[in-house]
Amino acid sequence: MTAARQTSVAAETLLHSANCGVVVERTAQLRNQHRKTGRRAALDLAERINVKYQGAATVLVYEEVFGRRDRLHWLLHLRSLGNYSAVESAFDDAGTDPMYVDGSVSETLLIPQHWGMYGTDEALPDDAGIDAAKPDLVVPPAAGQTTVPADQLTHSANAGVIIHRSAVTKYAFRAEARMFARQITEDINTRLPGVVSSFLYEEAFGGADHMHWLIHMESLSAYYDLIDMHQRMDDATRGIYLNEIISPEKGGGTWNRIFVEGSMVDVAFSPLSLG
Repeated sequence: MTAARQTSVAAETLLHSANCGVVVERTAQLRNQHRKTGRRAALDLAERINVKYQGAATVLVYEEVFGRRDRLHWLLHLRSLGNYSAVESAFDDAGTDPMYVDGSVSETLLIPQHWGMYGTDEALPDDAGIDAAKPDLVVPPAAGQTTVPADQLTHSANAGVIIHRSAVTKYAFRAEARMFARQITEDINTRLPGVVSSFLYEEAFGGADHMHWLIHMESLSAYYDLIDMHQRMDDATRGIYLNEIISPEKGGGTWNRIFVEGSMVDVAFSPLSLG
């Protein structure tokens, strides 16, 4: 089951985590008495939005796995923030609020990370340049982070499972953290094309230097491919982890100095299905 099957909108019209300009992740906890009706209502509302705003917004619905039961996740994919208010109004007018636990609804706004943000323009890789936006998008989409062809990418519309990883960078190493994150995600993408794709996003309107990865897996078993890749890492992958990415002027060190300890969290969710 993939999230693209939740909607009647044509695949070429769908926005997803690789081709959109903004991702808004909304989460909410269903009340126990609304476990079934709430799931159906979530899918019905998403389809109404997708049909009405196709080409400008796509909403896909997921359910948390290996975490909190009856916790729903919506990914609202937008071309830009200018499309947000219309979709937000559709949610507010749907009359589904009583189905959710009071105070459980939250939103996180994610912008695809691109070179030039937060000091990365001062420490670009030799083969990288500052990214340019695409037509109708204010920032470059996440697909621009990788050299993997679009037809080999796993994203929010075709993934079987998504891991949302978040972490907080230390301010002194904010540029280094983004450099490392982009390097390791591209290493995953090029080694596991069609199986796992990872993209990096910046949190807007939240905590400063909160970074987010959406790690898209073809299926749950693809997690073993990730484990195997890091257990049997070759010299290139090992070099990313052992690289002294922090300059001597800042005390030197590898990636393990650049994140706030205890801040890295993973949440997994899969496409919601009533089957």
